[in-house]
Amino acid sequence: QVQLVESGGGTVQAGRSLRLSCAASGVIFSINTMGWYRQAPGKNRQFVASINWGGSTNYADYVKGRFTISRDNAENKVYLQMDSLIPEDTAVYYCNAVSGIIVYWGQGTQVTVSS
Repeated sequence: QVQLVESGGGTVQAGRSLRLSCAASGVIFSINTMGWYRQAPGKNRQFVASINWGGSTNYADYVKGRFTISRDNAENKVYLQMDSLIPEDTAVYYCNAVSGIIVYWGQGTQVTVSS
């Protein structure tokens, strides 16, 4: 089992920044990829960014150039630096971890961007 706990959400004005953190615990040696997804009210959950333990990253087109995913293997944490936030980034942000064919999810953290 893997447990994920997100933190760092909040309310900011457009153009500002936020940094989300995700702390992993449990059977973490089995994790090969971690990432962030988001879900806005009335919409499906969508991919934001991912990073594997080799450091390779992937980003959704709508966050490229604004968001940066990084990890700290020693602390078993993954971060999402979000810059130049826009109101359309408002959503609950979820951390996930992939272990083989199993996907684990955190409880989510709310990000609200006001115009």
